[in-house]
Amino acid sequence: MSTNSDTPSANAAPSTAPRTSDPDRWRTLAMKYSTLVVLILMFAGFGLFVDRFMTVFNLTNILQQISILTIVGCGLTFGFAAREIDLSVGYSVGLAGILVPLLLVAGQPLLVALGAGLLAGVAVGLCNAVLVTRIGIPSLIATLATGSILFGVNFLLTGGRAIYGGLPDAFLQLGQGRWFGLPTLAWFMLASVALSWFVMERTVFGRYVYAVGGNRKAAELSGVRIVFYRTAALTLVSVFAVIAGTLLAARLGSGQPNAGERYLLDGLATVFIGMTMFRPGTATILGTLCGALFIGVINNGLNLIGLDTYVQNIVKGVIILVAVAVVSRSTRLNLL
Repeated sequence: MSTNSDTPSANAAPSTAPRTSDPDRWRTLAMKYSTLVVLILMFAGFGLFVDRFMTVFNLTNILQQISILTIVGCGLTFGFAAREIDLSVGYSVGLAGILVPLLLVAGQPLLVALGAGLLAGVAVGLCNAVLVTRIGIPSLIATLATGSILFGVNFLLTGGRAIYGGLPDAFLQLGQGRWFGLPTLAWFMLASVALSWFVMERTVFGRYVYAVGGNRKAAELSGVRIVFYRTAALTLVSVFAVIAGTLLAARLGSGQPNAGERYLLDGLATVFIGMTMFRPGTATILGTLCGALFIGVINNGLNLIGLDTYVQNIVKGVIILVAVAVVSRSTRLNLL
């Protein structure tokens, strides 16, 4: 009797139940937060060793610098979550950045010009979606082609010249004003992040977008409208891009046909960096925000040090390679 009571079945449970070992737990935590730790250390390093980095003026400047990039990144996050890459995003930024100023200079009301820019983004997104979902061209190839078309259209609309002067103050305030001590652009960035996070993390739409990107066949068998959510994701990429392009023109006080080109590389970098943290291998809005901060801190710190732009491009290229390598080692990276 006593021997049976000394060896209850509960005693055997720990030896058979699966348990996460301490090394595995630490490895998981390192994978989720290592990039965030690097960002914090990099921020602290610049703060300690670079003059003027920690000033209020410079920190506000960083916020302003990453605002447009973050808005572009929010749109790209929707595309990546659905496993679609949009390589036309930089030229969509440029399209709105010249279309809206052109209409304003021509005497159109501000709301009409802003609405036209938004409609242009929807049109580009739907065009990309038709090429991808109906014709069957991979998004990487389809958007590369539409980006080339938009590049030509942007220069055709302006004859290759920038648009200066004649822009109303109400428009310029969108990119140059301040609300409650912060740049207007920072408020637009925060609103974009909050709205995108809510849609992606707290709505059925966001869950279905992730489902389409995670396992398209399983999502289809579950009754998810695959074409609709892929179309919506690609359209949102372009919509966020034209919003960013409009704000960029307001910040510059002019329309530049090639001003949006750099947002392709930087936008992809923010999402790839974001995919190394929180939920490795998955595009998330908070990850993209941290990725934009990563790029912004690097650009700002290297500028204060005095390094040339081409050095910054080298650094960003290396960061993208490292980010993709980390994601590929932790999870299967399949974006085509």
